[in-house]
Amino acid sequence: MDLFRFRRGPSPLLVSVPHAGTHIPAELRARLTGAALELPDTDWHVDRLYDFLDDLGTSVLVATHSRYVIDLNRPPDNANLYPGHDTTGLVPIDTVARADVYLPGEVPGEREVVARRARYWQPYHDQLERELQRVRAEHGYALLWDAHSIPSEVPRFFSGRLPDLNVGTNGGASCGAAMEAVVFAAAERAPSYTAVLNGRFKGGYITRHYGRPAERIHALQLELSQRTYMNEPPPFEFRDDLAAKVRPVLRTMVEAYIRTAAGSA
Repeated sequence: MDLFRFRRGPSPLLVSVPHAGTHIPAELRARLTGAALELPDTDWHVDRLYDFLDDLGTSVLVATHSRYVIDLNRPPDNANLYPGHDTTGLVPIDTVARADVYLPGEVPGEREVVARRARYWQPYHDQLERELQRVRAEHGYALLWDAHSIPSEVPRFFSGRLPDLNVGTNGGASCGAAMEAVVFAAAERAPSYTAVLNGRFKGGYITRHYGRPAERIHALQLELSQRTYMNEPPPFEFRDDLAAKVRPVLRTMVEAYIRTAAGSA
């Protein structure tokens, strides 16, 4: 199976979806626990939710493999992006609910982690970098939107219920101020949804690494609460009724990003 799906559009925006993949190679699947095989930490249906992107002419990059194979939004050296807070790794060995990913004796060693990084992680990031460079050469600037989702309650990472719309720009370092402001303003105006800027989730490796405003490459992450568009418990069904309400909000945020960048990037 291809490591990702990619389609190119004429817009200056690239949307990355690194955690929607569900494929696990057979040889690895045999080593995983039943809890892991349910794929609870998938960003379920995110690519389906953003079905309006073709209308906006954006380029879209979607991972096909599960984050249990490799986490594309972690640094290659596995550094903790949130010092002082718990997190899962480049090759996760437990789920966000702290269940074991691997059967006894099957946890990958360093050599296997390095091999997986080369085989699965690097190609996705090579494609990201190539496309951002191409877009910048064509438009004079490039925009990256890293699309994620997460259950609304994950005690391991945060207390209580997560806001619905979590915009992250690494504290403003990965994105121009005007673009950050309009995207978050669109989130705050959305009726029936809660929003936060650079709260518990400030952007993962992709946002932090590729967001270089001084080089005219801007990046932000949206961590969307899954309760806004799906049933959170297994089997993780997509909810068309909920999606129909949140999609216009997402589209307004994306359009504001593109529109403001055209005047200020």
